[in-house]
Amino acid sequence: MRSILIIGAGKSTSSLVRFLLGESKNQNFKLIIADKNKVAAQNLAANHERASAVALDIFQASEREQAIQKADIVISMLPARFHIEVAKDCVRFNKNMVTASYVSKEMEALDEDVKQKGLTFMNEIGVDPGVDHMSAMQVIDRIRSKGGKMLLFESFTGGLVAPESDDNLWNYKFTWNPRNVVVAGQGGAAEFIQEGQYKYIPYQRLFRRTEFLQIPKYGRFEGLANRNSLAYRSIYGLEDIPTLYRGTLRRIGFSKAWNVFVQLGMTDDTYSMQNTENMSYRSFVNSFLPYSPTDSVELKLRLSLKIDQDDLIWDKLVELDLFNSEKKIGIKDATPAQALQKILEDKWTLNPEDKDMIVMYHKFGYELDGEKKQIDSTMVSIGEDQTYTAMAKTVGLPVGIATLKILNGEIDKPGVLRPIHPEVYNPILKALEDYDIKFEETERPYLGYNPDQLT
Repeated sequence: MRSILIIGAGKSTSSLVRFLLGESKNQNFKLIIADKNKVAAQNLAANHERASAVALDIFQASEREQAIQKADIVISMLPARFHIEVAKDCVRFNKNMVTASYVSKEMEALDEDVKQKGLTFMNEIGVDPGVDHMSAMQVIDRIRSKGGKMLLFESFTGGLVAPESDDNLWNYKFTWNPRNVVVAGQGGAAEFIQEGQYKYIPYQRLFRRTEFLQIPKYGRFEGLANRNSLAYRSIYGLEDIPTLYRGTLRRIGFSKAWNVFVQLGMTDDTYSMQNTENMSYRSFVNSFLPYSPTDSVELKLRLSLKIDQDDLIWDKLVELDLFNSEKKIGIKDATPAQALQKILEDKWTLNPEDKDMIVMYHKFGYELDGEKKQIDSTMVSIGEDQTYTAMAKTVGLPVGIATLKILNGEIDKPGVLRPIHPEVYNPILKALEDYDIKFEETERPYLGYNPDQLT
């Protein structure tokens, strides 16, 4: 019997495992779920007759090699920086591999070896990156096949709380790794191109440069720039496009409030603070404010950032319990970002019955037969609960579908790949429609880039 090895039993693996187990009998394969925490793997296997759980530390070479040798194909759901350990073994033992993560320089360096062995290493096949690639390239290739010229491409994705579970002033809860949310945007300026002009937004300005967007049936959102927009010119074959911008979606008002943390320095992850194990939330906030023998922490914060007491931003900060003098950070030598993450997790963790939401929006501007047109394409996916989230669904299902198509020889393109080729994205997008992951398109006259959309 064929076997699929999944390495990593984190939050995004739940829907992947459920999908593959649902196909395991008809397609005659078994599933091995491996994780350093065997209990996490066992929970996903759930005593299914075609699933087994094993303890695996990927830094133990003999354990890793043994598990990979026995598999017909390997899925790595590990943190992105660990994929390369698995990838090298997959080359060595002639195994195809699938990941949801961005292609790293180390992974790219394996491309020739992977091609020489006729292997397929499918990367960036989650939601973002993944579903965004496939849905964008499907429309871009369609426009180009008709002789159209691309003028603009904008793309936004957001992992958010679903409307029925939206019960806080930030209109937000964690649907993926909280740490990635806290440190998002750091390490360099956001770069994009706008009407032929290169634009840069430094981190300290990132959360005050947002664009308003309207998603049918779900209302208004704001988009803030991603760091890596320019890289997509070569990936998508859009080297000459005048406007290319990729961003992250939040509900209106989130970014302006988040900017408080940025300006105070609470998102910094480059140094450790003193006595954070016993530090109260209130003391944490106070550590970033000037000393005063008379003014309260609340007053100092409002004065420092010019926040009025009747401002909704103030209500959002109070809602997080930031000024609580009893609650402790409880992390030894925490960085500011780690301490802030702890505070936010108290309030923004999904409850068992909560539902999350993935929202994706693409805007394509193009010229065809002398006429300028625009296509707006949107996708919204709602999760089931805290375990089978929309995030897990939109990451896990593309990974699972791609894995089976590679296993069955339906996708056999060799190399270190992204899902940007028609023979890859067409069948996967078609399969995703059965799980209500599908895009709605609206065509209209080309509106161009409207600077009035920016706040």
